[in-house]
Amino acid sequence: KFAIFSKHFIGLPYDRLAEVVSGCGADGIEAPIRPGGHIEPAKAQEELPKLAEALKKHGLEITQVTSALVDTSPQSHAESLLRTAKSLGIERYRLGFFKYDLRRPLWPQLDEIKARLKDLVVMSKEIGVLPCFQNHSGAGYVGAAIWDVALMMRDFPADQLAWSFDIMHATIEGNLSWPAEVALVKERIGIAYFKNFIWENKRPQPSPLGDGIIGKPYVDMLRKEGYSGPVSLHVEYLRAKPTDSEGLATLVEATKRDMEVLKSWWE
Repeated sequence: KFAIFSKHFIGLPYDRLAEVVSGCGADGIEAPIRPGGHIEPAKAQEELPKLAEALKKHGLEITQVTSALVDTSPQSHAESLLRTAKSLGIERYRLGFFKYDLRRPLWPQLDEIKARLKDLVVMSKEIGVLPCFQNHSGAGYVGAAIWDVALMMRDFPADQLAWSFDIMHATIEGNLSWPAEVALVKERIGIAYFKNFIWENKRPQPSPLGDGIIGKPYVDMLRKEGYSGPVSLHVEYLRAKPTDSEGLATLVEATKRDMEVLKSWWE
């Protein structure tokens, strides 16, 4: 199923969001339910069913909730968010980000993070949802190098902790080694992310899906490995505002174009 990470449409009313996404050729959305997202975590129990219903009217679904969850504390509203998601048939969610304190040894920090992950895995298993970890490029991000989180994941069954695998960030970090990283995570990909970038002045810059470094060879590799899960399109190279009519038109046009490219890679 083809989903749109709807971050760039935050601010639209639920019905308008559903109408826009339907017109972009998607099967649903990856919904940001986190501070600053479509819905604040504290209001998920009340608001998430409304969002799901608006999407359902257009034949759409929520393939994954994107959260900011890094622990199970009451302040995170983890349990109410995940139970609400499960009640709506949403079976996976993206975890929040973990960051290293580079002034301290890293192995003890990974032990601390693993304990927090274990709490989330235990809660998620009891509720019946799958936590997914996104790799993100950058010196301080846990999982940027892939191997650190892959090692931690070995302590959990694949059906209890998976990846929201981001090929763009993996390629930024690993450059030519991305096939090895895909081989490492292939059995644990809960949802595959698609976005693109170019190198500009020695720095990565987001780009339209068809114009950058990432291409069809990645899709070919996923298909060869038998991947049949959802894919999520991320459109992060524009700064237009969806609440502005011209901005929304620009965002919709870019999303349609990128979705067409993504689907062509899977044909």
